[in-house]
Amino acid sequence: MRQHWRSLALCFAVSFGVAGIGGALTELGPWYFQLKHPPWKPPDAAFGIIWTTIFCLCAISAWLAWHGAPTSGRRAKVVGLYLFNGSLNIFWSFLYFHLHRPDWAMWELLPLWLSVLWLVQGLWRESRLASLLVLPYLIWVSIAGVLNYDTIILNGPFVQALQQLIPVST
Repeated sequence: MRQHWRSLALCFAVSFGVAGIGGALTELGPWYFQLKHPPWKPPDAAFGIIWTTIFCLCAISAWLAWHGAPTSGRRAKVVGLYLFNGSLNIFWSFLYFHLHRPDWAMWELLPLWLSVLWLVQGLWRESRLASLLVLPYLIWVSIAGVLNYDTIILNGPFVQALQQLIPVST
């Protein structure tokens, strides 16, 4: 039983490691606050609550799926699905908040969304509860995609952000 609690702690550590990296890339500075947002956007304080809930559910989901997988190959699949998704989650934050490119983040959103769907599908065989715990994440990424799109429509084009990163000498 002690091993199970250690693996749960590890799942939380990895989950919040991904969250921490994404959070470190999320710069809510002047650039973000000058963006026009759609009127339906949740308040900024809600994002922390939403993401904390999602990362907690993912940690529990990974733990359940890991212990539900009967072979090392299937456990490796669980780990692979989560690592792939985590890297895409971090990359989205990098594009949107660090590079100030919501337009590029929108392109990356499809692989991110598909990776969450793959988690739902891929975990079903190991633990139905683990799979169901990922559904709020899928719903949130879908909502975030619409928010991302609306932000692009209200603020684009984002060429000036790229010019700030790569100064062009004349």
